[in-house]
Amino acid sequence: MLLKFRDEILKGDTVISYSSERREYLVGEVNGPYQFVSEDQQIGGHSHVRAVKWIGVVSRDVLPISTRNSLGSTLTLFSLSDSALKDIMAALHGKATILTEPEIEEDLSETKDQVVSQAHELIKDKVLALQSEEMEELVAVILRAMGYKTKVSPRGPDRGVDVQASPDGLGLTQPRIKVEVKHRSGSMGSQAIRSFVGVLRSGDTGLYVSTGGFTKEARYEAERATFPITLIDTDDLANLIVSHYDNFDFEGRALLPLIRVYWPAE
Repeated sequence: MLLKFRDEILKGDTVISYSSERREYLVGEVNGPYQFVSEDQQIGGHSHVRAVKWIGVVSRDVLPISTRNSLGSTLTLFSLSDSALKDIMAALHGKATILTEPEIEEDLSETKDQVVSQAHELIKDKVLALQSEEMEELVAVILRAMGYKTKVSPRGPDRGVDVQASPDGLGLTQPRIKVEVKHRSGSMGSQAIRSFVGVLRSGDTGLYVSTGGFTKEARYEAERATFPITLIDTDDLANLIVSHYDNFDFEGRALLPLIRVYWPAE
């Protein structure tokens, strides 16, 4: 941020700051070079300063919801999108777009979808950053959150079953779930599914987790298998995590720390 503040901002650039107390955006124009000032000349405790000619203020309430959210955190330094800057400058000159109630609801719904989508991708990033052993533990955590008792196979030769789950934890009651976990970038093919089917026995249900996804042939192989098999890719994992995170145990929350985000009710 300091390098941007010093080197990328130029005289004549439009800058915007925010007053959370008044819910107003301050719009100004840079009219001087970067300066590093002595302690007795600091402004608000800051030694890195630039002179700005403040032009006016814009109430946050007159901006479209999508623009409000695109402005991001006021604790960092970033470039505005062209559309956001256009909305702010229009409001500054008294030409703010007045949205109808249906348009506001549509704008809010679209923004919510964007936030949910971004959160989904961030969760996937966290999942993909896990080690192979941690991925197996994550799958076991999800199954426990769904009400099953689980057992993660010890490290060693791959016998096609990484996690086992059942209502009693002993596999004496059904459903008896056997899980294969592949944490790699490449898609799993039909041969991998056939090999997995080979370790299933009567009364077993198969769950094949692949962070690299599955080929079309693999999905076909799972559909035609004599045992029920569910294929889980990274998108499915993220959805399962969100659906059952409230029931994650301590180990699960330590493995994948997430926080709840609240959204205004419609």
